[in-house]
Amino acid sequence: QVQLVESGGGLLQAGGSLRLSCSASGRTFNMLPMGWFRQPPGKEREFVAAINWSASSSYYSDSVKGRFTITRDNAAGNMNVYLQMNSLKPSDSAAYYCHPVLPTKMDSPWGAYWGQGTQVTVSS
Repeated sequence: QVQLVESGGGLLQAGGSLRLSCSASGRTFNMLPMGWFRQPPGKEREFVAAINWSASSSYYSDSVKGRFTITRDNAAGNMNVYLQMNSLKPSDSAAYYCHPVLPTKMDSPWGAYWGQGTQVTVSS
């Protein structure tokens, strides 16, 4: 059974930091590029960051570049992806999701299963 479990969200003031975690199990996620996406209230889901399977390359949306860092840990039997978020802004408020991404287009989600997400709310 595929499971993607996000955690680490919260409520904080602008300028603060959070570290989101995603635990992936149920298939061979270790060999897949992974990404973080977010969905602000009333808006469509958007790409935030992605990392290839070996963690040698990462990609970011222009809105988070220089503030967010994606990393991963490919442990045997489980895989974790992290998103370190610094200098948070109210515009970063959203539900955050981790998800596999297309190897050839890493800002695009790959697959239909989504986890529950974790909510980040940044006040001004």
